Amino acid sequence: MARVMADCRRMPSESNCTLTIIGEEDEVVRAASEHAVSVHGHEDTPQLREEIRNSLEPENAYRPGVRA
Repeated sequence: MARVMADCRRMPSESNCTLTIIGEEDEVVRAASEHAVSVHGHEDTPQLREEIRNSLEPENAYRPGVRA
């Protein structure tokens, strides 16, 4: 199974979060939704998980560095 990435640096954020999560799709969606709830104050809903799933990128899209 291909690995994917969720990168907070690519999302609008008042906290300027820089967390990047890389792994298999279900793992990343679970970890990213838990992060969105605990750090960013979102509610864990099917819609949130679907938005995260739709924003995933291939692992090789990762670029180190600070928020753009």
